[in-house]
Amino acid sequence: MTQQENTDFEVRSLDAIYVNESELQHKWYHNVKYLLTGILFGIVFVKSEVISWFRIQEMFRLQSFHMYGVIGSAVATGMLSVWLIKKFNIKTVYGEKIVFSPKKFNKGQIIGGLIFGFGWAITGACPGPMFAQIGAGATVVIVTLLSAIAGTWVYGKFREKLPH
Repeated sequence: MTQQENTDFEVRSLDAIYVNESELQHKWYHNVKYLLTGILFGIVFVKSEVISWFRIQEMFRLQSFHMYGVIGSAVATGMLSVWLIKKFNIKTVYGEKIVFSPKKFNKGQIIGGLIFGFGWAITGACPGPMFAQIGAGATVVIVTLLSAIAGTWVYGKFREKLPH
């Protein structure tokens, strides 16, 4: 089995290319900042109602602009961030260069996007906010989380046999 690499971006160090990886090693407590960022992000999700099943249903029924505004803001922020990184040659906080590589399109992305969208519409949960939903007390979402993990495992198992 050949391992396909993620071509979203690369972090280049002085002597090698590590796709989506830094060669720097850190102590365990350096990860606390990610935990705190995740908790803050979860609080923002809850307060902005991004994890609300009702808001998600409104979006898929085209009854409210709320979620489209949130998603549009995220896309605009991402586009601006990538543009700034490219324009000013911004490096990681550790001084490593960020290089963006083009992604290849295939029809599986359309099929996968449709499956993802249907799952999101049916369950009212998307992968990131699932954890915030569970943290906010919607423990039934654990079933959705376990299903997402199972689906990811099945995809990984059969990825090489799927049409490209």
